[in-house]
Amino acid sequence: MEVKTSLLDNMIGVGDMVLLEPLSEDSFIDNLKNRFDHNEIYTYIGSVVISMNPYRSLPIYTPDKVEEYRNRNFYELSPHIYALADEAYRSLRDQDKDQCILITGESGAGKTEASKLVMSYVAAVCGRGQEVNKVKEQLLQSNPVLEAFGNAKTVRNDNSSRFGKYMDIEFDFKGDPLGGVISNYLLEKSRVVKQPRGERNFHIFYQLLSGASDDTLKKLKLHRDFSKYNYLSLDSAAVNGLDDAANFRTVRNAMQIVGFMEDEVQSVMELVAAVLKLGNIEFKPESRCNGTDESRIKDKNDLKEMCELLGIEQSVLERAFSYRTVEAKLEKVSTTLNVSQAYYARDALAKNLYSRLFSWLVTRINESIKAQAKTRHKVMGVLDIYGFEIFEDNSFEQFIINYCNEKLQQIFIELTLREEQEEYIREDIEWTNIEYFNNAIICDLIENNQNGILAMLDEECLRPGTVTDETFLDKLNTICAEHQHFESRLSKNSKFLTDHSLPHNCFRIQHYAGKVLYRAEGFVDKNNDLLYRDLSQAMYKANQSLIKQLFPEGNPAKVNLKRPPTAGFQFKASVGTLMRNLQTKNPNYIRCIKPNDKKASHIFTESLVRHQVRYLGLMENVRVRRAGYAFRQPYEPCLERYKMLCKRTWPHWRGPTREGVEVLMSGLPVPTEEFSYGRSKIFIRNPRTLFFLEERRRQCLQDLATLIQKIYRGWKCRTHFLLLKKSQIVVAAWYRRYAQQKKYQKIKSATTVVQSYTRGWQARKLLRELKYQKRCEEAVTTIAAYWHGTQIRREYRKFFRANAGKKIYDFTVQRIMQKYFLGLKRTLPSMSPIDKNWPARPYLFLDGVHTELRRIFHLWRCKKYRSRFTEEKKVVYEEKLEASEIFKDKKTLYPSSVSQPFRGDYLEISKNPKYQKLNSAMEEKVLLADVVNKINRANGKGTPRIFLLTKKRFILADQKTGQLKASVPLPDVTSVSVSTQSDGFFALKLKEGSVSAVKGDFLLSSEHLIETITQLHRIGAAAGDKEQLKVDISDEFVVQFKHDKVCVKFIPGSPKNGNGVSCKRKNNRLLEVSVPLTA
Repeated sequence: MEVKTSLLDNMIGVGDMVLLEPLSEDSFIDNLKNRFDHNEIYTYIGSVVISMNPYRSLPIYTPDKVEEYRNRNFYELSPHIYALADEAYRSLRDQDKDQCILITGESGAGKTEASKLVMSYVAAVCGRGQEVNKVKEQLLQSNPVLEAFGNAKTVRNDNSSRFGKYMDIEFDFKGDPLGGVISNYLLEKSRVVKQPRGERNFHIFYQLLSGASDDTLKKLKLHRDFSKYNYLSLDSAAVNGLDDAANFRTVRNAMQIVGFMEDEVQSVMELVAAVLKLGNIEFKPESRCNGTDESRIKDKNDLKEMCELLGIEQSVLERAFSYRTVEAKLEKVSTTLNVSQAYYARDALAKNLYSRLFSWLVTRINESIKAQAKTRHKVMGVLDIYGFEIFEDNSFEQFIINYCNEKLQQIFIELTLREEQEEYIREDIEWTNIEYFNNAIICDLIENNQNGILAMLDEECLRPGTVTDETFLDKLNTICAEHQHFESRLSKNSKFLTDHSLPHNCFRIQHYAGKVLYRAEGFVDKNNDLLYRDLSQAMYKANQSLIKQLFPEGNPAKVNLKRPPTAGFQFKASVGTLMRNLQTKNPNYIRCIKPNDKKASHIFTESLVRHQVRYLGLMENVRVRRAGYAFRQPYEPCLERYKMLCKRTWPHWRGPTREGVEVLMSGLPVPTEEFSYGRSKIFIRNPRTLFFLEERRRQCLQDLATLIQKIYRGWKCRTHFLLLKKSQIVVAAWYRRYAQQKKYQKIKSATTVVQSYTRGWQARKLLRELKYQKRCEEAVTTIAAYWHGTQIRREYRKFFRANAGKKIYDFTVQRIMQKYFLGLKRTLPSMSPIDKNWPARPYLFLDGVHTELRRIFHLWRCKKYRSRFTEEKKVVYEEKLEASEIFKDKKTLYPSSVSQPFRGDYLEISKNPKYQKLNSAMEEKVLLADVVNKINRANGKGTPRIFLLTKKRFILADQKTGQLKASVPLPDVTSVSVSTQSDGFFALKLKEGSVSAVKGDFLLSSEHLIETITQLHRIGAAAGDKEQLKVDISDEFVVQFKHDKVCVKFIPGSPKNGNGVSCKRKNNRLLEVSVPLTA
């Protein structure tokens, strides 16, 4: 990657307009277009940055770019806004100079984005730390809040700032931010009540309706439909690329970071909702008996909701919209308002409510971001304010905006000239006066305290009698008629009488940027900016504390009959304060230009750019900068850049840098009047001289590159030859070594083969001799054995003949039995008692032994299996065994219960606090605790009951309350009846004549039937003093209910009845239980 060391390296067009040659407006525009087409959106005029809005994202604002421009000389790299921000920040940090960055341009030129880039760069390069990061985050997050409440979509810009903003960022001695102070200028509050075609109201209204939750909108009494609010234009409600809902969440988060409390945010949203409600209030005329007209509110619902939001009595605000009270000393006069006056009062209240809310937001943000330390701070100001505005219809707002730009142009020229003059004096260069257009005469025309336009407008607004825009224009025609920058149809200067482009109700001012035609209509009303005292007092009566802060003049205890200052007077004072503030700081300028009106990328409208270049005074700026010396550079970088142009300075100069530059310039064919030597810089008068130096440098660099290439190629060829020579020697040595190794390996392999064959022959010979010797020994042994056998048989033949058969039989049987037992040992089955496998019988005569051994082995492994049982497990198996004896092959439900262990206490009655009272009432240990259903004989339905079983009794209790329902001693239970099917029904039959049998037998249903019956049967079997419980298994049995006997019959259920068991009452003597076949 190529590293740039100067602005002049690989320059597209001319990076600094001061060096443009020839200089004309056309060449200026062409240079901007050339750079814009190559995505170079920044261009310098000396230390001024021209910024073209690309209308798209460019990869020139990355963290790598920040590091690239950090601590670099202003002219060292390509033009960039980061270079200006870095220069300002380093001057503030290192030289202790307060800085200000003035960002100007028309709407849509990118002023707001430029201010964000400056702030983000400063935040990135300054210090780190928890407190510092918090301050930086608050400073950056103030932007989304102010943009939401102060920006709107216009025909020129989707995010146009409709207010001027000046932020002072305060730093400590290390250059770390401590806080800031924001000043706002002239919010365009008329936009609240009316927007031009194709434009929107302020963003916050649309963000609130789109992004707030349904609950929030309900509390604010709002609907999401924009069409329900008169103050919101519908033709541009939705804007491509703007997500109002997401932006609302961003604003809420930013307000939280800045430090707004939740109740403050709620109050702000209530005021925004109140403004929307205020726009829906409409009036109707009504005639009074004295013939005068008065206004009445058509539909009071919106007024009611607005009053509820703000905590105002509806009657108070309704009267303020119908009457106006005028106070003069000790007199009060109350007059009625007609419909047009009522609408004026409504709109005036809406504009004042919103503009005061905006001012409160700025004040509240300042409280959060202000520096806490009391020591002196370094300050960097960032001014983002409207550019010069020339519309088809220009009114009071454009007039004071253009007045502000006149003042900024005046201070720009003054500070630029002052900076030039100070540098010339500092460098000991002779200063020559520079001729330029001084716009002080235009500023005086507007702001003169005696005959200025603003002074006459204030005088006209304050004088008694009838005051109209026509009387104001007449006064201008009378006083300003002779002024060379003022024009009017009725001016005393007769040359304008035939100028039909100048209407009768208009006047024209020739600003520094061009002539602007202003329509006098509305000047007086907008300058007065009146809000009736009745409305101020009504607002002060609100219960919401924020409203009281916004309308302090409504306090009845502090009635001030003095007329409030006019809008023009307030703005003039604010601009004066701003100018005084800027004059105390070192200025840095960013001039923003909009390339086209379509807000599209890659489009450069020459006429539009030419218009902006003129009213921004950029050509004037270039001329001022070029009036003396067009280019200046410190001696060290100058010598470093151009030292190759002189043999005496190349490649190294050992003396002082100034002497080196003097030697360098003296050896070049450049006239001495084209340059001058300062204390630390060389000054070049004409750009042609600089371009001559650059051309000579380019030629020298080409020659040096050729020389370097020649030397490099020679070195490369020599190095390559020596490497080849060295490689050949190494390869030859390695090859000779390889060849000798191969020869040695071949000889060694042949020797090994001969040796192996020799050893093989010797081994085979020895093997043959050993085999022959072994056969001889075996033959002798065999012959001896046969001979001995023959001798013994002859000796004992008579003994063998008598007992040979019996011995052979015994031996055979013994071998068979031995083989049988060994085989049985290898094929024994597993130790599981349920394993029925057994090896097959090998011989028929072993049938009895085989059967007995199988029985003995089974008994033995059963004993082994039982010996591993614990007492608890023995009890479990005894219960399962008893259940098997009772139900096996008798009840369909039994097989599914075999794999389920008997738990006994299914309710954990001793641990469950719900059954604590019931558990404490039990005297014996509970063997079984479960929930059963007690069957009602009337309808066959079940009622949940807790079933508790002890060794002496069973108990039924209410499941919900734990209340005892029945306690039956077990000796009173004579038998239990169950069905053969898969249901859980069972009947506990009681002994006739016993106390427990008064209410009859119990018909119950349980999910653990098998376990319940088994436990009852075991307790009966364990008690020796009573008869064993009888278990009757039948699909039809009789149950005694009090005095009646009822037959319970179990029948298979059909699939249409579902999978559940159902019990129905058929008649007084029959309960029918339907059991599904799949159950």
